[in-house]
Amino acid sequence: MRFNLSEWAITHRALVLFMILILGGAGAYSYFNLGRAEDPSFTIKTMVVNVAWPGATATEMQAQVADVIEKKLQELPYLDRVETYSQPGVCFVQIFLIDRTPPAMVKELWYQVRKRVGDIKGDLPAGVIGPNFNDEYGDVYSAIYMLSADGLSLAELKTRAEDIRQRLLRVPNVNKVDMIGEQPQKIFIELNHAKLATLGITPQQIFDSVAKQNAVTSGGSVDTSADRINLRVTGAFSGADAIAAVPVQGGGGNFRLGDIATVTRGYQDPPSFIVREGGVPALGLGVSMQDGSNIIKLGEDLRAAMDGIIAELPVGIEVTQIADQSTIVEHSVAEFLETFFEALGIVLLVSFISLGWRAGIVVALCVPLVLAIVLTIMYAAGIDLHRITLGALIIALGLLVDDAIIAIEMMVVKMEQGWDRARAATFAWTSTAFPMLTGTLVTASGFLPVGFAKSSAGEYAGGIFWIVGLALLASWIVAVLFTPYLGLMLLPDIAKHGPHGDPDAIYDTRIYRALRRMVESALRWRKTVVAVTVTMFVVALAGFGLVQQQFFPTSTRTELFFELRLPEGTAIGVTDAAAKKAERLLVGDSDIVT
Repeated sequence: MRFNLSEWAITHRALVLFMILILGGAGAYSYFNLGRAEDPSFTIKTMVVNVAWPGATATEMQAQVADVIEKKLQELPYLDRVETYSQPGVCFVQIFLIDRTPPAMVKELWYQVRKRVGDIKGDLPAGVIGPNFNDEYGDVYSAIYMLSADGLSLAELKTRAEDIRQRLLRVPNVNKVDMIGEQPQKIFIELNHAKLATLGITPQQIFDSVAKQNAVTSGGSVDTSADRINLRVTGAFSGADAIAAVPVQGGGGNFRLGDIATVTRGYQDPPSFIVREGGVPALGLGVSMQDGSNIIKLGEDLRAAMDGIIAELPVGIEVTQIADQSTIVEHSVAEFLETFFEALGIVLLVSFISLGWRAGIVVALCVPLVLAIVLTIMYAAGIDLHRITLGALIIALGLLVDDAIIAIEMMVVKMEQGWDRARAATFAWTSTAFPMLTGTLVTASGFLPVGFAKSSAGEYAGGIFWIVGLALLASWIVAVLFTPYLGLMLLPDIAKHGPHGDPDAIYDTRIYRALRRMVESALRWRKTVVAVTVTMFVVALAGFGLVQQQFFPTSTRTELFFELRLPEGTAIGVTDAAAKKAERLLVGDSDIVT
């Protein structure tokens, strides 16, 4: 006698009930502890190498720096292309790997880039600064805070921002905190060329005097009976006044640098990066989350930490949060729950109308049981809740009740034909279990290309296949294992015909007769049906080519990005003035929060 899983379920009721309770508890625990994010993490296969050579023209940068680096990088495995952007004094080399590069190899390839470019550093012209490498494109700011204050300089604001940064780093699940818009401080020495000519001092003499004064030189050490005392040569610069006091030799005498030049302290001029919030100069703090963490929990912890920080800040310092990813994710999860309950309500309504309220309850109980299995496996496999997995679960909601409906319907039909509940509960395994399994696998295979695509799109959206496939398999297991048990416990004896009655009498209804006529017509005109089916398939393939293709789904976030691009070579002051004009156009709009 062949093994019957449904029969095993109804003969081991205590064990099956225990399994249902355990799976329900595990599913609830997994749901509340799953990592949450807006998007799945994926590997960006692009790196930027930038090299500076002050004083060089764009042509010299391209010919003597960029071309040398490009030729060396052509030896890199999995290389797709190299794009170079050169301008006076600096060039940027973008390295693109082919889309099918295995994600596990990307870090090793970036190490090879650093190694190969480092090997040719000696071949680059003297005076070249770099190369510098940037491959950290995967960092996403979970929250961005802007600090501004009337009456405080950016340097003083930076001191406050550093204190806040250190406290935010201690918040659980924070990976790093970046400062945005920092203006580096510089000390400027403005030479008076008329005085230099009168005194017979060249600018190079001033440069040499400053370099000698600020040189870091070891003074040795002295060993006592107990300690070693390091000797240091004093005189290192501690500010603008110390530089102004540097002695300069020339013209037969010694001069104080401050007497022949103006020494001032200020910010980098011209600036390379300017940040304002609400039209006021500001500093930003971008907080990144650790991989696999719960963004909603991180948002709660950040809000609690910032409340304590803001309470201790001096009056006048304003902190504005301009990005909060946790709120976006929280809304996405809430939307999934709303969709889930809507789908569950529709399933209940249809089941109650077509099967009766007891059978409808059985189907309804199968939905959270399937989700519990899926969530438990997701938690064990380290798969987070994000827009891809949530979307896959929403897709699966429309499919995962099919097997349970088939199983409970077969049970009801057999009971109406006079079978007892126990025997009717086991019938689905012998008649429809394996056709259901085949249908489940065929449906899941429709998402197979997404799951196994060797590309960035496959890495980003591959969770659709795994979650949908997992949900469908879980629904089949629930249909053949738990649904018979639930049906046995909840359905009453509803036999309409005795064991000697006509078992086909239940099919002698208007709906069944209409369905039979449709099936018979399709069999009679089978060639026409096949031709129509093939035609529809061809039309679908042709129409698929007209569907818009897009890697990322359209964003539903409530931020707009206004990009203003001026001609290449425009001074940053001109760009800043244009940006201020654009800001004034937006002032007073009641729909704008920040």
